Formats: sequence, structure tokens, C-alpha cells
Amino acid sequence: MSDNTPPDLQAGIPLERIADGAMLAGRIDGEDALLVRQGDAVYAIGAQCSHYHAALADGLLDGHVLHCPMHHAQFDIRSGTALCAPALDDLPCWRVEQQGGQVFARERIVAAPRSRRQAPSDALDDVVIVGGGAAGLAAADTLRREGYDGRLAIVSADADPPVDRPNLSKDFLAGTAEADWMPLRPDSWYAERRIELLLGTRVDAIDVAARRLQLAGGATRPFGALLLATGADPVRLDVPGAAPGQVLRLRSFADSRAIVARAASARSALVIGASFIGLEVAASLRTRGLAVHVVAPDAVPMQRVLGPDLGAFVRDLHASHGVVFHLGTTLDRLDGTQARLADGTVLAADLVVAGVGVRPALALAEQAGLAVDRGVSVDAWLQTSAPGIFAAGDIARWPDPHSGERIRVEHWTLAERQGQVAALNMLGRRRAFDISPFFWSQHYDVTLQYVGHAERWDAIEIDGSLAQHDCSVRYRLGGRVLAVVTIGRDLESLRAERALEADRVPVG
Repeated sequence: MSDNTPPDLQAGIPLERIADGAMLAGRIDGEDALLVRQGDAVYAIGAQCSHYHAALADGLLDGHVLHCPMHHAQFDIRSGTALCAPALDDLPCWRVEQQGGQVFARERIVAAPRSRRQAPSDALDDVVIVGGGAAGLAAADTLRREGYDGRLAIVSADADPPVDRPNLSKDFLAGTAEADWMPLRPDSWYAERRIELLLGTRVDAIDVAARRLQLAGGATRPFGALLLATGADPVRLDVPGAAPGQVLRLRSFADSRAIVARAASARSALVIGASFIGLEVAASLRTRGLAVHVVAPDAVPMQRVLGPDLGAFVRDLHASHGVVFHLGTTLDRLDGTQARLADGTVLAADLVVAGVGVRPALALAEQAGLAVDRGVSVDAWLQTSAPGIFAAGDIARWPDPHSGERIRVEHWTLAERQGQVAALNMLGRRRAFDISPFFWSQHYDVTLQYVGHAERWDAIEIDGSLAQHDCSVRYRLGGRVLAVVTIGRDLESLRAERALEADRVPVG
């Protein structure tokens, strides 16, 4: 057996081969597995994250919690239980035995469904989730896992079931992910868990007093508890000269499919806006071989989010892949497939995509009379000003104990995590949402991992080399670190996340 061959954990290995707090990758009955030691106890779990299959051996072990290095999912090493999004599925788990100084992992443990392990403290008669995105799906999943057995419905205006939205601007748009990979769950999953999925259905109004929803078309729907997860809508541009439907946007699966269809016959593309979504679209269209131009009014892309140095790095990275930037100007008008910029530049644009930001979808909350302040105001338990009505995801503005401010964040993983916590609180668990925000953004072969939240700062510290794609960037305000961006330092990102979550201040 070569030194690179993973050990057969069924045959046994010496206990001394695993240091306390260490992990060892191996194989059990043909499956990749991971032995994890905590003191005298040894656990055996699946070696790959159930989200995007990252190697968990490269993650961070904190007590009994193993943090994935790629997208910061969390698992309990004692049972393989998925504790925190974006992973929604548990890891396989094997029984470990110790004999004569040897460790053996042989028998796979088949866990009982979590929905049968623990009943909720307060029975609910009917839960309705408005919104079929990250928060809504995660909330429904958590409710069933945690023992809620009553009526449960997801009401979504989208025609498609909940999908892996980050890939709409990344792998699917680039052509490296198939369409059937996109749904987060198959149709059978909803049926098996008795989750009523109402697609293409809009909610017109909420009657808070009567605990009832008014659906488009005249139907009504009662609720015992309600989660608002309506997300955000892309900002629409009114471009002079543009034909109806010429300027595409990207929010839904249908939007991404429309861009893919248009890209099939296009040779050139104009992306309006140098936001994260705009530049991810640019990268994906370059991967498809299109000539790509990006127009944006800012002098440096994403400077307000990342600062000047990291923003310039992202710009130069895209430029090195052939993207042409037109910064400090705007799109003046479209004449067929010609785009005229405010500075007089004329570009060929067979395909035009706008990525100029989103606005939280607040109309329903405002109609219901819920407290709104640049988002739906929620407390630490994600409950709105109306008892029994919760909000999560892009619309929720919550008291963040890490920044000391009330914040609203538009990120996929955070929306999932808020959906999970809101579901627990519907069940009376009183779980405060105190998780530090996290997101990732992929640009070609470079991934930025961002933990924390910094709307403003007075100092930026760069450790390492941006040019070599090996660095960490810290954003400070008054000496406190509010956020950390890493490139090529996954473990450091996890450690920064733990440090940020431990640093709390009263919310003003």
C-alpha cells in the first residue's frame, strides 16, 4: 500500500495515530470517511461536506462542531448532524470501537428521522412561508426536522421550486452545471414531508388580526405562524431606446435560463453594473466565450464594499480574463445592438444584462402594517412587530450583536441560516440570531470569502499578497475588526468567523 492510499478504517488503525483534536481521512466500505478524536472519544463521519463536497479534513474543529472550509457549514462530529446552512443534509456516521489500542469503524449508523426525535414545545396548527428562496426552504426543512407535524406550506411567486441561487450567476450561467442540478430538493422531497408547495402564487395582503393571507385571484389562506421571506427584487433600469425585454436581469432560475438562451447566439455582451452579481455574470459569459464589456459609474468596482485595493484587484482579475471596463460612466441609450455610453463610447451589445443592485420586497409587510425601517424590523428572535409573524432573508433588519447596529444583509447563506433560526423560534425555542454574516463570491478560479459586516470602516489591513491570491483583509472601525475577507486562506476565514462571533457589543 502506497503512502497516499487512505487507510482502511474497518481494518483498524492505532489510536496513537490520531492526536487529540485531530482528524484522519480514510475509507470505510468503499466510502470516504473521517476519524475525529476528542480526548478519549473517536468519531467516524463522512469526509465530504454535504453541500458542495469540500474536504472536511481541511476544516476547523471547535469542540464537537466541525466547520466546512468552503462555505462554513457546520456538523456535529458525534452524529454527523448538519447544524448550520448552507449544508442541509446530515453526514453519514459509523460506530467506532476501540480494542487493544486500535480503532475500528465498521457499522454504519442509520439515524432516525429528526422529525421523530423531538416534538415541538408548542403545537402549531398551520405554518405558512411566503417566499420560495433560501430562507423559505431552510425554514420548511428545519420545521420538519425539529418535529413540527402540522400543516406546512410554501407560497412562492416563482414558477420554479427553490433552486441553488448562487449558481444562477456562477456555474449554471457559465455552462458547467446542468439544469437538473439546480433544484435544492426534488419534487418527491416536498411530498414525502407533506410540504405544500404553491408555485406561481402571489400573496396580495396579510390580515394580521384574522391570521389570514389574501392570495392573488381571490383565494385565502389561514396561518397559525407566518414567515415572510419575500427576498429582494432587482432594480429595473429604464434605458432609452431599449426594446421590451432587451435588458435582462438575474434573480430567478427563469432569468438565468433567459440569459443562457440569449448567449447561445450572441458574440458580445454588455453588463451594466460592477456589483458582485454583475461581475459574476461577466465571468460566466467570458467562460462561454463572449466578448464582455462592463459599464459602471464607480471609479473602482465594489469600492464601497471591499475598499480600493481589493476592488482594484477584482477589476484587474477580470481584465486579465478579457473583460473590458468602462468605469466612471453610464449607459446612455441602446440602438438595436449598439450601446452608446455617456462618455460617447459606442459598443456592440448582442446581449445586455443589468446587475445594479436589488431592493427588499417590502410591499406585503408595509400593507400589513408591520414595522419597517429600510427592511422589515425584527427582534433578536427574528419576530416582526406582530406576534407570530417572522421575517428572514433579504428583507429582515435585525439587531446584530457583532457590529452593534441593526443591519440588513443580502446573502444566500445568511438567508438560509435566518430561515433555520426563525423556524426554531416558531416552535418556541427562543434562539437568538447571533450568527456572523458570511458570503462567498467566485471570479474565475478565485474565491473571496467574507465574514462579518462592515458598512463603514476607518482602517483596512492587508496581510499577505493579493497578487498571489493568498491574503486576508481586515476592516476595522475604532480598533474593532468588523469584517474579514480572505483569498486562499479558508482555515483563517473560519477562525476569523469564530473570533467575530465571540466579539459582541450592545446593539444601539
